[in-house]
Amino acid sequence: MSRYWSPTISQLSPYIPGEQPKVDNLVKLNTNENPYGPSPRVIEAIRGSADDSLRLYPDPTSTGLRETVADYYSLTPEQVFIGNGSDEVLAHTFFAFFQQSRPLLFPDITYSFYPVYCSLYGIDYRTIPLEEDFTLNLGPYTQANGGIIFANPNAPTGCLLSREKIEQLLSHNSDSVVVIDEAYIDFGGDSAVKLVDNYPNLLVIQTLSKSRSLAGLRIGLAMGSRDLIDGLVRVKDSFNSYPIDRLAEAAAIAAYKDDTFFKKICLRIIESRERLNANLQALGFQVLPSKANFLFASHPKLDALTIAARLRSEGVIVRHFKQSRVENYLRITVGTPIQNERLITALKQII
Repeated sequence: MSRYWSPTISQLSPYIPGEQPKVDNLVKLNTNENPYGPSPRVIEAIRGSADDSLRLYPDPTSTGLRETVADYYSLTPEQVFIGNGSDEVLAHTFFAFFQQSRPLLFPDITYSFYPVYCSLYGIDYRTIPLEEDFTLNLGPYTQANGGIIFANPNAPTGCLLSREKIEQLLSHNSDSVVVIDEAYIDFGGDSAVKLVDNYPNLLVIQTLSKSRSLAGLRIGLAMGSRDLIDGLVRVKDSFNSYPIDRLAEAAAIAAYKDDTFFKKICLRIIESRERLNANLQALGFQVLPSKANFLFASHPKLDALTIAARLRSEGVIVRHFKQSRVENYLRITVGTPIQNERLITALKQII
């Protein structure tokens, strides 16, 4: 600990990102990256934007991308916010809406960046235990609160809350902001974006890192009422008024415009997920029902840490969490059929 650090920084426990090892011929199933590349139109758009215009600052409001997203989801551009990855959008969201006298509510098992933001911004929070089957119980979320946030499908479990239940949650929390973090919604869920016009307290956050294969460009977005979007813009313009560069905006627009490619890749991953699920269960794994691009699995005869270590020795990396309640689970990203087969082959030797 440095004597130069502020008291806040000294007490932080930062988020730990998924490992990015530099190993040849590695089956990397630990960070939920898309196993397939982006649309060819994305690459063309990046090449077309790599010109002398890079000497100029990008559009601070990402107008073209906001218009594209608004058209895609039948919104207005004023209902769309663009940020440098959904993590930055989340950070602005916590700062803009959750510094309240009442605690923020979120599940005990969910995206582990949430408590980090709370520590960074001094936000009081309360975790609500998931049910024994790791589904979300809406009952406790009716208590007085300074906001609600959860990932849907949840991470790292992959479990999905229906849009009908989200609407129930919104109806009981009209005085606080409800944030639905939809990083994985395109792999089998029904987005809450369709509820934005009816609930001014709803903010939906998405990313282009997963289903649109753009994790390397860092593009995130939020959709909600103009009031909420204006709040996010106030934070952005007090932090970094140019969050999205010219190449990233061009790539993102191209990704949204190639809807055929997007849907084809999502379907391919969904089909692979179901095959992988069946293969894991055949080996005795207990697998939670997932609507994401990963599976959350445990084995009754071997602890998860041992399996993860043995897989690593076979050149396959998956994610293990030390958190209570899930320490015997592995989060396994759905890879290509060849990658999934290498995983299953290695597991057969281990089990």
